[in-house]
Amino acid sequence: MRIIIVGCGKVGATIAEQLVQEGHDIAVIDMSSDAIGDITNRIDVLGVVGNGASYSVQKEAGIEEADLLIAVTGSDEQNLLCCLFAKKVGNCNTIARVRNPLYSHEISYIKDELGLSMVINPEFSAATEMARLLRFPSADKIDTFAKGRVEILKFVVQEGSVLEGNSLMEISRKLNSGVLFCAVERKDEVVIPKGDFVIQGHDVVSIVASPKDAKQFFEKIGVETHQVKDALIVGGGTIAYYLAEQLLSMGIHVKIIEQDPARCEVLSELLPEAVIIHGDATNHDILMEEGIANTEAFVSLTGLDEGNVFLSLYAQSCSKAKIITKINRISFEDVVSNFQLGSLIYPKHITAEYIVRYVRAMQNSVGSNVEAMCRLIENKVEALEFRVKEGSTLAGKAIMDLKLKNNILIACINHKGKIIRPNGQTQIHVGDTVIIVTTRHGLRDINDIIE
Repeated sequence: MRIIIVGCGKVGATIAEQLVQEGHDIAVIDMSSDAIGDITNRIDVLGVVGNGASYSVQKEAGIEEADLLIAVTGSDEQNLLCCLFAKKVGNCNTIARVRNPLYSHEISYIKDELGLSMVINPEFSAATEMARLLRFPSADKIDTFAKGRVEILKFVVQEGSVLEGNSLMEISRKLNSGVLFCAVERKDEVVIPKGDFVIQGHDVVSIVASPKDAKQFFEKIGVETHQVKDALIVGGGTIAYYLAEQLLSMGIHVKIIEQDPARCEVLSELLPEAVIIHGDATNHDILMEEGIANTEAFVSLTGLDEGNVFLSLYAQSCSKAKIITKINRISFEDVVSNFQLGSLIYPKHITAEYIVRYVRAMQNSVGSNVEAMCRLIENKVEALEFRVKEGSTLAGKAIMDLKLKNNILIACINHKGKIIRPNGQTQIHVGDTVIIVTTRHGLRDINDIIE
């Protein structure tokens, strides 16, 4: 597909990299010649320097032949204007990043009136993922499928856990739980495990389950399952606002430490139920005064990745809190992931996943459609939810009769709202959504899972 990306910041560059890996023809537009030079030197894209809301600039980038335009500049209004021109000139699909909380309650109206294919709010999406983790703090990552009926939860197996030293068959027999182990990360090795796979301490495990079954599973292995009672948030930016709004609605007490007095006043007006503290969180005396040692959740959301890393390390050293760390720019992700930083949240990756999912859905064949997608382990394991349509070669067939490719796991089937953990006799029907976990990249259609 021919795709134009307007805006080459960290989000735009990440999206471009992901879509090039997916095999698409990409053009990028940015006002900064340095930004264009940097991205064109790193990946194979066409670079155009100029204003993405200009007809002539869009034409130079190939808007008349484009299938999709994605506008992710720093200005919400410019993004919407870029999409408007693209619709008029190229009649292509359009995606706009809209971040301002003022527009958050008008997204559906904006999308419908301007004819946008999708509106992306990375900050809101990141806050939603954080809130989900604080509802179920035992997990390091939670992704939802089948409209919330199914979750994939990632957690670390602690030394001494009842899981340690047991095969998956033994765990299933002993616990009699309704969860499926779909991926295990052990040091640099990633596997989609079979029944004889033995769990070890420090394994990073991903399981598929309904929220009820997941809760029962964690209770059986002696892991806390209740949502946190309070949260201490450092940094009062847009993500902090969205997160606090969601946590307060869940009945969680929220305290925000923010260094800018003007921003503190704004937050006090927007979030009257939260406690807003004006102070410098890099001063550990302030953190201790505000209860870091006793808080059940600590979220570092400052604008500096380095600051977030050190704050989370300090919280790890002096509390038992569930820790969430926001990372924006640091490129040493392999190094960062080895630190004790709790759950790592990358807003740019969340946005890229949403867009890659949409692009794959645009490419689907007659037999299925991509409903949801997440990367369980960065660049190694994907989980995808496909809706089975008329014409699919899988419809009406039992799983045992399908010749699946290697490293493909049919993890779950949603049949008319009923969640099925499949076995060989389970049949796939038109209208079902099927969740696939795989180490293969680029699956666009459910028929792609068959040899």
